[in-house]
Amino acid sequence: MNAASRTMVRLCFLLLVTFMADAMFAASTIYNFTLPSIDGKPMPLADFKGKVILMVNVASQCGYTPQYTALEALYEKYKDRGFVIVGFPANNFGAQEPGTNVEIKTFCSRKYSVTFPLYSKISVKGSDQAPLYQYLTEQTDSSIKGDIKWNFTKFLVDRNGHVVRRFEPAVTPDSKEVVDGVEQLLKQ
Repeated sequence: MNAASRTMVRLCFLLLVTFMADAMFAASTIYNFTLPSIDGKPMPLADFKGKVILMVNVASQCGYTPQYTALEALYEKYKDRGFVIVGFPANNFGAQEPGTNVEIKTFCSRKYSVTFPLYSKISVKGSDQAPLYQYLTEQTDSSIKGDIKWNFTKFLVDRNGHVVRRFEPAVTPDSKEVVDGVEQLLKQ
């Protein structure tokens, strides 16, 4: 085997190893992601292992912003049974979340008495889309994946970190559809 052939074999081997490593470490659950909390501290989604999770991209100046009331009520009703809501402020739609993390946190606590965990502002679509939302929109089941169309898109996650349902913004947190989904997962 000549030098050029050995170089080609090495290159192919390195590409294969790289591909296999990427495949091995590709996210298989939401627990693979760590994002900063609204206070800027790392908050791994793995902190919520064993809980039923409702993940929501939120905004303070949206027509759906009053859903914070129903989100907080849902959280309060089920949090002692292993349920958590996590909010991801995003400014991707109509510049409806222009504030800083401090302003967002203050708004949520003062106006809607939000006590569920909030993450730092992220992008849920576009070239700067957060890796978590790349996973949600590209790697999940075909009935779940797809571009985020607006604020307050909700993802329901089982106790093993698998995304099992998606609810579009118009589906309110207190709707039968969402409540039934949460209750069903809490029984498992």
